[in-house]
Amino acid sequence: MSHTFTNLFSNQSTLLKQAQYRGRFAPSPSGPLHFGSLLTALGSYLQAKANHGLWFVRIEDIDKPREQFGAVDQILDALSAFGMSWDIDPNTSEDLAPADRGCLVQTRRLRRYQEILDTLHAHNLTYACHCSRKKIRQMGANYTGYCRNKNLPLTDAAIRICNDHVNATKTNSDFNHEDYIIKRRDGLFAYQLVVVIDDIDQGITEVVRGADILPLTTRQTSLYKLFGITPPNYMHLPLVSTKPGFKLSKQNHARAIDINNPKPELIQALTLLGLPVQQDLMLKSVADIITWAVAHWDIANLPDTTEIIISEQKTSFSSL
Repeated sequence: MSHTFTNLFSNQSTLLKQAQYRGRFAPSPSGPLHFGSLLTALGSYLQAKANHGLWFVRIEDIDKPREQFGAVDQILDALSAFGMSWDIDPNTSEDLAPADRGCLVQTRRLRRYQEILDTLHAHNLTYACHCSRKKIRQMGANYTGYCRNKNLPLTDAAIRICNDHVNATKTNSDFNHEDYIIKRRDGLFAYQLVVVIDDIDQGITEVVRGADILPLTTRQTSLYKLFGITPPNYMHLPLVSTKPGFKLSKQNHARAIDINNPKPELIQALTLLGLPVQQDLMLKSVADIITWAVAHWDIANLPDTTEIIISEQKTSFSSL
């Protein structure tokens, strides 16, 4: 581990010695779960439990303006209705409030993120950027490090990281090698920073998530290198789309999954994840279906694609 961050991530050496699998599902509370997010949650849960591991739910509410009132409870109620129960992480339990229902909530960890950011500042690993989006577009496809050596004031500025911990063959104009933002001009911490801090603090051994996050993985592993910590394994599941390039999402007004009748969508999701579903599975309870799924989970059977196309009229799955 980098000496700079040894004290800040003191629990990591202990977590690295633990043999137990630790996974997580990290939804943003910008709306209820839809079928695409159900597929990701299931893949994450089954991979953890098939490996006799712990599975945490983390509420990624760092972008507060996008949060929808009541969405956190909707998400947690949906996970429960679909048979997925989460573990409480003892390593971050001091950050939990009774209302959090045992889930780590990012906006309760702002001091932790600032602590890491202050250390990055102190070691000249960050800088202020006053470039507008328009100016960056004029530079080309990626940010070129225009403000890196200008020593600009931190007020009314985005904070960028000196991203020198990626493959040396990459050029400065490459997306993975650009100095990306870790704290926004409006004062909100950026996803790239907080997701890595959270995964380190929770000792996550494998991240299972949608293929849409794949392009960001190199940026996140570069932060692990900067902190001197071995990154987790990453598994990216296919996205559910209604047509090529049009994934189910809250932005695309995807329907919420039906927590009052979970079995049809649950079985459909398991089928799309490659499990050998038989018709008589519908006769079992949700709990028994999940137990069966854990016993039959095999990542070798996952679809070898980044996208699964389903017809739009079937996204409600009222029947099979």
